[in-house]
Amino acid sequence: MTSRRLTRILLLTLLLCRLLCAEARPQDSRAAAQRPPAADDADVRRGSLIAKAGFSNEDHVRDKLNDWMADPDAQAWLKAMNYSPAEIRKVRAEKPHGQKADVVVHITMNSGQKQTQGISIKLVSGESGFNQVDKRWLKSYAEMWNMPLPVIRAMKFYVGEDAPSRPSRRPDRMYLDELPDESRAAVVQFFTKNKRRVVEDLFAGDGPQPPQWFMVTQNTEDSQRWTLRELNEVVNFYAEGHVVVTRAGNLKIGRVSMQRKGGDNGRETANMLQFKINPVLLLDAP
Repeated sequence: MTSRRLTRILLLTLLLCRLLCAEARPQDSRAAAQRPPAADDADVRRGSLIAKAGFSNEDHVRDKLNDWMADPDAQAWLKAMNYSPAEIRKVRAEKPHGQKADVVVHITMNSGQKQTQGISIKLVSGESGFNQVDKRWLKSYAEMWNMPLPVIRAMKFYVGEDAPSRPSRRPDRMYLDELPDESRAAVVQFFTKNKRRVVEDLFAGDGPQPPQWFMVTQNTEDSQRWTLRELNEVVNFYAEGHVVVTRAGNLKIGRVSMQRKGGDNGRETANMLQFKINPVLLLDAP
């Protein structure tokens, strides 16, 4: 190939690249104009579109808060927590260890006042899904809630700490609907009487610094949503409803599900007690 022919090919390639770039710019501008605006106060209550690609984990939430001056989602979260971004001097978010809060936010106001807010975060990938809110040994819950002895005895059969006392669907444990009527009634009565306290402890924990806020983020193929609510409001929402034994033999405490952990290849930890919620319900709550 001669040098003259090579030069022509290079010039044509350069010209073609410029034409393609010129056509792409208007499209990029139109796409940018179609991006959703930052969430307003009403959107914060019911969930809003997440900028860009949604959240992958709690680190992402922390990082967005640390970049609050340039991040519209972080500014909307601060508004949801009753802060005016114009009155904020500094925000520092971090992930604590051994706390119920997944992210702790330290806020310094222009006045010099400093406040700390803890946020518990639940991430949902898909249209729905159940997330664990708490998991412990039965003994820990019994001490925390001062369970009566008849309830403890019934719960030991349920989690498998005691072998079944009568025929059951599993050789290693009993479901609540397999317990004697008086034992099952004792369990339902206890959780009915203490429902508000139980749900509050599940969300807030028993540590010295409970979270003040609860966030749910949902990532699907079509959209991303989030909502940020005061913990007291979240507790009221999930405590709403009756305490009933389900058809599967577990317990429903309002909108909270109680079940034996199971799994773990038969290890002792399978006998732990766990509580789950469907966080998506909160996204559509008024």
